Amino acid sequence: MTAITSESPKLRPATRSSASLSSGRLPRWAPWTLLAASLLIVAAPFAITAMSRRSEFNVAGTLVVGALVYLVLIYVLSRIVEGSRKALDRLITGIVTCAFAIALVPLVSVAVTVIADGVHRFDPTFFNSSMKGTLGEGGGALHAIMGTLLVTLAAAIISVPIGVMTAVYLVEYGRGNKLSRAITFLVDVMTGIPSIVAGLFAYALFALIFGPGVRMGIAGSVALSVLMIPVVVRSSEEMLRLVPNDLREASYALGVPRWLTITKVVLPTSIAGITTGVMLAVSRVIGETAPLLITAGFTDQMNYNLFSGRMQTMPVFVYSQYAYQGIPPEAYIERAWAAALTLIIIVMVLNLIARLVAKLFAPKTGR
Repeated sequence: MTAITSESPKLRPATRSSASLSSGRLPRWAPWTLLAASLLIVAAPFAITAMSRRSEFNVAGTLVVGALVYLVLIYVLSRIVEGSRKALDRLITGIVTCAFAIALVPLVSVAVTVIADGVHRFDPTFFNSSMKGTLGEGGGALHAIMGTLLVTLAAAIISVPIGVMTAVYLVEYGRGNKLSRAITFLVDVMTGIPSIVAGLFAYALFALIFGPGVRMGIAGSVALSVLMIPVVVRSSEEMLRLVPNDLREASYALGVPRWLTITKVVLPTSIAGITTGVMLAVSRVIGETAPLLITAGFTDQMNYNLFSGRMQTMPVFVYSQYAYQGIPPEAYIERAWAAALTLIIIVMVLNLIARLVAKLFAPKTGR
């Protein structure tokens, strides 16, 4: 008998074929090429117009019109090559990308402007001295930096316990009852309160206790806490709702009371999100000017006592330096930009600390 042998054909390695216009798919370089071509086509008439009128080249107009031309070209070309569904997908992707770029322009512009104008006064004098006895050049913002940190810290001490405990009641105890619905409605209303109203409320409250014309740092903290509490409540409430009910039921099955389940299971599980919400609330109020101008006032001297005398804060310092310019005015404007940059750095540092805290105290998943 002869053995019948059959050789199986060798499998050829698959070769990656590059997409082309004839393959029903646009190559990867096509969108970028169309974008560059659109900008060049639009830039030509804008450049000719600027040269004829001897004016500056309109960069913003070129980008906007170029983006519109690109959207039209990418849709038409994709519809011809890839079909209507892929063409619509590329059109929506282009619109979303353009919207993101437009939203990014103010942020980048503000950051670049503040850094460029504020870095000139970043010297030791600015951070280790106040404006006491300073006329014209020199002086610093130490009193405003300390005032901002103290006022914001006191506002957080007031707001965080109230906001977190309110969120705990709404999620754990008052599900669907009339009181929880009323609290939710009032929190939503408080979210839209103008900052000047919060400042007037705090000023009226302290004026009833200490008399008219009172100015102190704790009044500014109360005004900021009115703005912080609804943000803390809403963010903490959403984080607590994300905790699975299985964890609560497992704790109850072991005979653990509700209050201990909340403190040992629910809050540690959601601490990362709650910390992020608290920092969002702090970032929302740390730059408020109107309520602090009414309640804490402004001064050129150091004041570490929240319960006595006027207290300077960074937003009010920026406002006063820019609004009441002396001689030379450049010195006041430089101090205002430097204070604005310092305020941005403080917010950035606080957010980094919040991320670190959230990472350290977040529940560990995995073995």
